[in-house]
Amino acid sequence: MKTHRRDRGASAVEFALVAPIVVLLLLGIIAFGHAFHVQSVLSNAARDGVRVMALSDAPADARQTAIESASPSANVAASQITVTPASCAAAGTSGPGTATVTITYPLNLLGLGTPVNLTGKGTMRCNG
Repeated sequence: MKTHRRDRGASAVEFALVAPIVVLLLLGIIAFGHAFHVQSVLSNAARDGVRVMALSDAPADARQTAIESASPSANVAASQITVTPASCAAAGTSGPGTATVTITYPLNLLGLGTPVNLTGKGTMRCNG
């Protein structure tokens, strides 16, 4: 099969039209994979934090456990972690209540636009 001189330029034009679309698709796949990973890490960190809260009734320890569990994938600050209630003893008057740890983490996808807030949440019965 012979290639004509004018066909060589057509291949370059086709590549120039398709390449940006393929690159954007690849970047989208990478960004979604990263967001999915961070979401999984936040959920696991919240679960670890609520386990400490439910068993030891110590909100500060629950926050610290969640921070340690989330790093190094997510740089979570103590201010991004909500522990409710403040004490498991106050959770339920007629029986054991539940403790909840919620982590809200702003994730900046590819450095574009405003960050997307990802949330990890763990709930467990107080006192095991």
